[in-house]
Amino acid sequence: MFNAPKIVLKWSSGDEDRLGPFVEQCLREGVKFVGVVGPGCARIEDLIDEHVVGDGSDDKRFILTSSHPDETLEEAIAFAKMLTQEYEGDVEVVEL
Repeated sequence: MFNAPKIVLKWSSGDEDRLGPFVEQCLREGVKFVGVVGPGCARIEDLIDEHVVGDGSDDKRFILTSSHPDETLEEAIAFAKMLTQEYEGDVEVVEL
């Protein structure tokens, strides 16, 4: 269970099979933003986007995403905290 509407995903496992369940949990729990940091984070952001969109038939499935190559975890958290308006809220770090 996530405790915040914004997630910074610290990607380190390399196990892409874990992304689908993670994204579905984010959607169920109303997560509005996922920022990814770590090796290959741009690719992981793309995979998250693809999973969210799926076949495109459900326009209610949406999560704002970003990737932070060459940035620290702290920089990715600071970026997430800057998001306001409909993306207002706390930030939680999740590691996969």
